[in-house]
Amino acid sequence: MPVPTSQVPLLTYDLCIIGAGVGGGALARALAPTGKRILLLNRLGSLPRESENWDPKKLFTEDRYKSDERWTDDATGAPFRPGMYYWLGGNTKVYGSALLRLHPKDFGPLQTLDGLSPAWPISYDDLAPFYDRAERIYDVHGARGADPFDPPASGPYPHPAIPHDPRIEEVAEGLRRQGVQAFELPMGVKYSHEDPGGGAFVLRETFEAMGRAAFDGYPDLLHLKADAETATVTPALHYDNVDLVVADVTRIGTDATGRTVTHVEATVDGEPTTFRADVFALCAGAVNSAALLLRSASDAHPDGLANGSGAVGRHFMRHVTSKFYTAASDTPNPTRFQKTLAVNDFYFGVPGDPEWEDVPLGHIHLMGKHAGWQILQDLGKGAMTPAEADALAAHSVDWWVQTEDLPLRDNRVTLGPDGGLRVRYTETNRRAQEHLMDRLEAALRPLGFDRFVRVAMPLGVVNHQCGTCRMGRDPAASVVDVSGRAHEVTNLYVADASVFPSSAATNPTLTIAANALRVAEHLTSDVL
Repeated sequence: MPVPTSQVPLLTYDLCIIGAGVGGGALARALAPTGKRILLLNRLGSLPRESENWDPKKLFTEDRYKSDERWTDDATGAPFRPGMYYWLGGNTKVYGSALLRLHPKDFGPLQTLDGLSPAWPISYDDLAPFYDRAERIYDVHGARGADPFDPPASGPYPHPAIPHDPRIEEVAEGLRRQGVQAFELPMGVKYSHEDPGGGAFVLRETFEAMGRAAFDGYPDLLHLKADAETATVTPALHYDNVDLVVADVTRIGTDATGRTVTHVEATVDGEPTTFRADVFALCAGAVNSAALLLRSASDAHPDGLANGSGAVGRHFMRHVTSKFYTAASDTPNPTRFQKTLAVNDFYFGVPGDPEWEDVPLGHIHLMGKHAGWQILQDLGKGAMTPAEADALAAHSVDWWVQTEDLPLRDNRVTLGPDGGLRVRYTETNRRAQEHLMDRLEAALRPLGFDRFVRVAMPLGVVNHQCGTCRMGRDPAASVVDVSGRAHEVTNLYVADASVFPSSAATNPTLTIAANALRVAEHLTSDVL
């Protein structure tokens, strides 16, 4: 539980973690057993568990739990409301629990349609054992080897794959007949195929009756979803040496040399508060980690803390993403829990096609079932009538399509004159994504699908943000080294998606967790 303001400890901690999302939660869980005094700071506490958790209008029209802050599109000067959730667990409170590894080739240089995706300073092998641990922590269900591009692993997934509903099984079998090797999407959820004997997992009947319809995009009223709060933060707080304080961190302070962080400044219940520690770990998410470093400029760091390279805030990535509604007019889709199927056949190109064989296209998986009013909300007024949208929703199999975007130096996060966040972003590889949807459409048409609606996601969809504090071996071109430590600051680490040198085309959550566990091992053995 969060520490009451009146009882905020005044002692110096061994480690202060800023942000209780995927990275901060993984650090806290991994380091809690060491007995070191750990302080976890997060902007908000637990998202309320209430009936509105499963009310789609409250969530997707009224944005009940979303931050009400506004960022500015640097290209147009227009404000927009980003899809940010600052509760314990961060954006995983509303994610769909798809937990995939990056592929070994993603860690090397990769030529994409619009340019070169750079290599990481670490390899897949460096992360592999931590991927294993992250999958166990997040209760990942899957079928190892079902994906033709499945990365190597030491053994099976911790739990069997979640079975498809009947209509999705039909689609999966139909795609396989077309030569598309559709596979079971790895998912983090507390679900049991049979009675677990009263353990942490729920029976299939409970999951189906209560949780399956409200999952992807919803907070989980039942705590069946393996989000960062339930998987990492709550277990860490079971240790007496771990404190959680709800605090809005505003600045990171250093000594006069600028080489050592001494404290962070924060607001707690409206009151300015200072927290001190020997080591600090920044895990506020790619945009906010960069912003906090920029706000922490000083005489020693005039362009922002740890920003001698000028790379803080640069190389912002968010994936090129689209919703793809596909419908067979004579076949309804009554599926409740749709997010169980994925396709990676075209991840690195289209075999046998001279034009596209060596052009990475990206990843496809199903998303949560959408209602007609949600489709209208995506398309905008006038795109179709409510009756047409309802008919499409009743038959649609709804896909989420994502392609790697490139870490352009000028895609960046900056601070406006008022201190507000500005995002400059030019999309790359859109044509590759459109061709990826062309390939899926061609495979679905022989199965009776005859309606296809594509909706590109706007700038405000930043749930896959990464790249603003990139990891590298050259201090002149990166912010942190391979251990996650800032090149210019001896006791400051970054352990969220901001350190990613590239985005690949796979959901980032499992890689954030795995890398944070890797950083935690370094802190345990060499620092704390």
